[in-house]
Amino acid sequence: MTARGRYWTLMSRAMLLLFFCSMFTVRHQAAASGIPFAPGETLRYTVKWLSIPAGEMRLEVLPMKEIAGEQAYHFRMTNTTASFVDLFYKLRQRTEAFTDRTISHSLLYRNETRGKKKRSERVLFDWKKRVATYEKNGKKEDTVALLPGAFDPLSIFYVLRLHRLQAGETIEVPVSDGKKCVRGKATVVRRESVQVGEQRYDTFLVEPDLKHIGGVFRKSKHASLKIWFTANDIKIPVKVETKVKVGRFSATLAPAPPRP
Repeated sequence: MTARGRYWTLMSRAMLLLFFCSMFTVRHQAAASGIPFAPGETLRYTVKWLSIPAGEMRLEVLPMKEIAGEQAYHFRMTNTTASFVDLFYKLRQRTEAFTDRTISHSLLYRNETRGKKKRSERVLFDWKKRVATYEKNGKKEDTVALLPGAFDPLSIFYVLRLHRLQAGETIEVPVSDGKKCVRGKATVVRRESVQVGEQRYDTFLVEPDLKHIGGVFRKSKHASLKIWFTANDIKIPVKVETKVKVGRFSATLAPAPPRP
């Protein structure tokens, strides 16, 4: 793999890890206006390494689906390298997550990566036995005991949007990737105005604690992860920055395409 290919792989993992890092407690009563997202919501992000456009990330809320006999929320994230990056390192990644309809715990998590190598991952949440089972390429590899109300690395992002953010607050929630289940913490650092493209947003800056996260974060002495959520009822993430040993990666909300 080329150096640039390694950089993109690190970026892709870092972007996926941001959802694993964002471990927040959910207080359903705090969402006075109800759940701030619904099937049909699509958020598109431009991903850059330093100042170089590297690809696109997309977050979607898909139609409700039945999982193990119950209606479930269905979330999807896709990562796609830009055409010029495809010339030396092509990557297509699709991650899906399912929670119960009250968004109190995860039911299923899937991740498909296609590039130089193919990888398929699945995490099954068995709440009768209170264990999560991790499968890779169709083979069982690990099982871990679940903490009550645990979420997967992707759905935790949507859990945060149910929470009322307040500057100075430290919040936590259990999260599992099928190989471990931990209580992570994050701090709502401050409320601030940020510029994204031609749009200025009123946001809350959130910084997750990275101590439970390995990979690129563990190898980087001064690694950091920052997420800016809009300071309104829907709490859309408009900007993400992650700093690791090989540089700074960012994902910024792209403007919605014009309606026909």
